[in-house]
Amino acid sequence: MGIVHHSRYLPYLEEARVEYLRSIGHPYEAERRDGVDYAVLEAHVAYRQPLHFDEVVTVHLRVTSATRASFTIQYLLTVAGSVTSTATTVHACVNDKGRPVRLPGWLSDLVAPLR
Repeated sequence: MGIVHHSRYLPYLEEARVEYLRSIGHPYEAERRDGVDYAVLEAHVAYRQPLHFDEVVTVHLRVTSATRASFTIQYLLTVAGSVTSTATTVHACVNDKGRPVRLPGWLSDLVAPLR
């Protein structure tokens, strides 16, 4: 049909998150070596316009809120400047055993200006 299946939006979000962490000096693998992983607790996507095969999708994101051990990211997906969908993910900071750990200071600092 040439339309991107709804389940394929989540990999777009994950790729954007991983690249964002890398771009701000906190590559995901380094975070894991430091003992922190970011488990997805919730994911919500609002589909406004369908994505089509071979379109170039731009994913904008920002960290919008945080608690002591979790944070929320909001996303805006666009094609040629037009909004195709919005999304939100909620993440828990966990150790290698899946137990909650405190949010890293640098991550708290991203949210502080928004409070």
